[in-house]
Amino acid sequence: MKLFDVYPLFDVNIVKGKGCHVWDDKGQEYLDLYGGHAVISIGHAHPHYVEAISRQVATLGFYSNSVINKLQQEVADRMGALCGYDDYQLFLINSGAEANENALKLASFHNGRTRVVSFSKAFHGRTSLAVEVTDNPKIIAPINDNGHVVYLPLNDVEAMKAELAKGDVCAVIIEGIQGVGGIQLPTTEFMKAIREECDKHDTVFIVDEIQSGYGRSGRFFAHQYHGVRPDMITMAKGIGNGFPMGGVLISPKFKPVYGQLGTTFGGNHLACAAAIAVLDVMKEENLIDNAAKVGAHLLEELKKFKAIKEVRGCGLMIGMEFEEPVKELRTKLLFEQKVFTGVSGTNVIRLLPSLCLSMEEADDFLNRLRHVLK
Repeated sequence: MKLFDVYPLFDVNIVKGKGCHVWDDKGQEYLDLYGGHAVISIGHAHPHYVEAISRQVATLGFYSNSVINKLQQEVADRMGALCGYDDYQLFLINSGAEANENALKLASFHNGRTRVVSFSKAFHGRTSLAVEVTDNPKIIAPINDNGHVVYLPLNDVEAMKAELAKGDVCAVIIEGIQGVGGIQLPTTEFMKAIREECDKHDTVFIVDEIQSGYGRSGRFFAHQYHGVRPDMITMAKGIGNGFPMGGVLISPKFKPVYGQLGTTFGGNHLACAAAIAVLDVMKEENLIDNAAKVGAHLLEELKKFKAIKEVRGCGLMIGMEFEEPVKELRTKLLFEQKVFTGVSGTNVIRLLPSLCLSMEEADDFLNRLRHVLK
């Protein structure tokens, strides 16, 4: 049987990782500035993480959500204390797309509406509603194109107000920082205006922190820079440091109803053990503060590179926009300088390293980048 060919692949077989470094099957070491799409939050093969999931799988890897799983409550307690939303409710699932699906579904149950406001260049997932609120017609199949969504310009307050004033918008969904869209940041004015208009029109405010959350921005959630509290916050990627997990933080104003939401694998014992270990390491090693500090250093130094048209980002979520397409540059970084990076569109290189990236590793990357920009 062949694998379904969905991605163009680099001819590199990664077999080992440690911290912010990975190795291929030939023993070649690489500096990992991408973290597998922002998934590796605390570093590859962290010993506390390895020990925690090894111990859990040797005890009990899975049982159904029809019985008590005290590990889920432990995740909720620790996450609530660290992120500042301990009065919210937590629904655990398996992925970012699934988190957005459930948030939008719950919003529609809440106010009975079906229209959603999303934004230009947004990416929220590849499944039914999640892909419909994603601004990329190439990946929206006819069966997903149901006319539920209007895409507005990011940071256009008046356009957003006019749309919500129609009184029939179910939810506004926005990324804390756009990732696939090229590291585009919403303004504080815009985020506060969304909160105000959603309150005025009984519209649900959803912030997608799947890529920008979990400490990546230098705050637990990127929207916390703006002083707003959404009705729901969706998460995934960094939660399990590679173990598949997603979650929705849900305001107390939403009352759970048996049967509306559900999951087979979400919040299973092994996933919870991974999530608890991640929260342990984030707290004990001050990784959110580290992301802020090292990220600020990278942003400052990258802005000195004359070859880069614009540098955008916050914490360890950074985009470098160039005048020309970056395919060749990214290839040189990987095969000549042995650095993994990501891209957004054709002209933006995206950096999403583990939150444990050190100053020394950041400077190492800057030196390698200088070599390819000569």
